[in-house]
Amino acid sequence: MTSDLTSVVEAAYAERERLCRSFFEAENTRMAELCLLMARRFIRGGRLVAFGTGPAATDAQHVSVEFVHPVIVGKRALPAMALPNDAAASVGLAVEDRVGFISQQLTTIAVPEDIAIGMIHGPHDFGRDAVSAALKQAQALGMLSIFLGGPGVAADCEHVFQVPSDDPYIVQEIHETLYHILWELVHVFFDHKGLLEDRPKGPAHDTGKSSFLYPWLAEAETDSKSVLKEVSASVLQKSEDIIAMRNGSMDPAGMVETAQLIADRVRAGGKILIFGNGGSATDAQDFCVDLVAPSSVGARRRPIPAISLTNDAAVVTAVGNDVGFENIFARQVIAYGAPGDVAIAISTSGGSRNVLAAIEEARRRGLMTVGLAGYGGGRLADLCDRSLVISADYIPRIQEAQAPHYHVLCELLGRLLA
Repeated sequence: MTSDLTSVVEAAYAERERLCRSFFEAENTRMAELCLLMARRFIRGGRLVAFGTGPAATDAQHVSVEFVHPVIVGKRALPAMALPNDAAASVGLAVEDRVGFISQQLTTIAVPEDIAIGMIHGPHDFGRDAVSAALKQAQALGMLSIFLGGPGVAADCEHVFQVPSDDPYIVQEIHETLYHILWELVHVFFDHKGLLEDRPKGPAHDTGKSSFLYPWLAEAETDSKSVLKEVSASVLQKSEDIIAMRNGSMDPAGMVETAQLIADRVRAGGKILIFGNGGSATDAQDFCVDLVAPSSVGARRRPIPAISLTNDAAVVTAVGNDVGFENIFARQVIAYGAPGDVAIAISTSGGSRNVLAAIEEARRRGLMTVGLAGYGGGRLADLCDRSLVISADYIPRIQEAQAPHYHVLCELLGRLLA
């Protein structure tokens, strides 16, 4: 059984490598062109509005946090919002109009300079009609429209990127790399102001005699072909970087053993608590919905009880305000955790104080602790019973490597608990 599951893990990562490479080899030029179009919208005051349902809703949230809170030092925060973040409005409108609820949200808040990005992972996605309708409405509103999809799902949209895989986990992972790359490379065009047509007039960057060293600072920059070529090459390099990082962090035997230990706890009546900050918070939410609502990813397996400790904004802000942000997860572990449960922490740094505090609390209460960590694992790896570690220090690529870790864990748990 163990050797069979190890082979499942190895095959899963091999398929990810194949599809990731082929997708970005096919789409790098179109992605570069899209980055330029997005930069032109942003420079004129446009905002990015992201949406999806089920697991794709967590992608919309991930898009928002990456653009608003850039981890690249010195880069500007770009206005972005995720419509699923307003759960009350989304649910209320969806009860009234299952197909048109996202369109109604767009109509209320969008302006013509904005950018719409809608996401569907495959034909199993219950929100596919709502996302398709919203993208059509986005075009009617004058927004730049972008669709990230999987096979068998069409959208009336200006820019369509479809991942040719029947595995919704792989589709989602390639989507994550795609929107991370869009976020990273749109900034390149802010340094080439001459390419940003119709931008608001402002002080010219007169580079004088140093222009041969810093040509991108010149307002007169008009050579879009060379910049697009540079950005296209960067897309390919980033895709190879994530392939190398995933393969380097893969631990089939360790993943199978971790899944077996989690499955033992679930069989005995335990539940799973998952948490993280920022993009890791959206990953925690994604992991949770994959476990609790397997039908949302087309999986035929039993739901697994799980709680994302990042979801309750009232609890998070109350604890953060009253007793300190470092306690937002630990306080929930006290409230929800029991000795037979599992606590799973997701951290790119392996050193977030609130994550470490929650793991320490979980250990005191007899929970099994699992850490997904970058930066070689950090303190988190030392504290946890089980760890899946990535030896890298660039946050977007770490997150893209962590997604297969928890997606494959979901697949293994589905098999073990069948």
